[in-house]
Amino acid sequence: MNLYGMTLEGLQALAAKLDMPRYRGEQIARWLYSGHFDSIDGMTNLSRADRGRLKEVAEIRVSAPVEERVSADGTKKYAFLTDGGDVVEAAMIPDGDRRTLCLSSQVGCRVGCRFCATGAMRLRGNLSAGEILNQYRSIPERDQITNIVYMGMGEPLDNLPAVVDSARLFTAPTGYGLSTRRVTLSTVGKPEPLARFLDRCDVRLAISLHTPFEEERRGLIPGTRGYDLAELMQMLRRRAREDSRRVSFEYVMLKGINDSLRHADATANLVRGMRTRVNLIPFHPWEGNEMEPSSSAQIERFRARIEARGVAATVRRSRGLDIDAACGLLATQHPATTGGTPATTGERRTSADRHPA
Repeated sequence: MNLYGMTLEGLQALAAKLDMPRYRGEQIARWLYSGHFDSIDGMTNLSRADRGRLKEVAEIRVSAPVEERVSADGTKKYAFLTDGGDVVEAAMIPDGDRRTLCLSSQVGCRVGCRFCATGAMRLRGNLSAGEILNQYRSIPERDQITNIVYMGMGEPLDNLPAVVDSARLFTAPTGYGLSTRRVTLSTVGKPEPLARFLDRCDVRLAISLHTPFEEERRGLIPGTRGYDLAELMQMLRRRAREDSRRVSFEYVMLKGINDSLRHADATANLVRGMRTRVNLIPFHPWEGNEMEPSSSAQIERFRARIEARGVAATVRRSRGLDIDAACGLLATQHPATTGGTPATTGERRTSADRHPA
């Protein structure tokens, strides 16, 4: 059993099962998270007998990245081995005083967004809460991270229990104690699991929209087939009246597909009246995908049209392109080898390496 990734409630239940006082659960949690300990023997405020009982049934399993790549713009991409021997990637994006960690919740993804290299991998497995948290705990920049976004590999709501536990541990006083305003979950927004997530976690939300038209969206995002966009928007509007959670919308700009002014008008109409923002994301091409990015001029026209309709819109700057760390490019096909020397600054792994024939 891995202690790392267990919530306070889980640790309290384990303590009770081992005939320890219930408060031992909180002590263990503080060693694991705020203390960053990786040894049960180091938990010195537990009695020797309690540490012995704990070691009989549990361990603390965390792991350093097996690979690091550094972009010319300062973005870093880290690869981690999973317990199952696969590889998952996370990206650290510096921007002035901000350090944003884009982490993954799955190896691959079953939603199958047509513009996303991760979706082309298909789903290879879910990460545990510990494996999600480890992407934060085990990077050199951990103590400098200001924001965490679940925008890496995977659809978080398809791995709901582990994502809920990890999000709560990021923000709990007995976890890492981060502000809920500093953590954002990105999802295509399947209404039923989204409602369960919102009931349990108070972090911010980013909805992957990509087109305001239902049938077109189902074509671009096959994993939303069977889910109604109108139902999703109705739920988001109702939730907005009930709490102050910030919700934004993500929109990858695809030339000739979803970048017309008709799309801009419909997008503005869809979200108007909400306290929100539409984030326009340039498409990042990858080998095997025939789509093209919208021109910078068209993206600016699209942004201006949305704002003219009374909705805030921004264009997200591409980061880490030279190391395949930009939005939609995180993808691995082979387990990384342990050991060796991390890649040097600016080194690029080609699309052919990511998607071998």
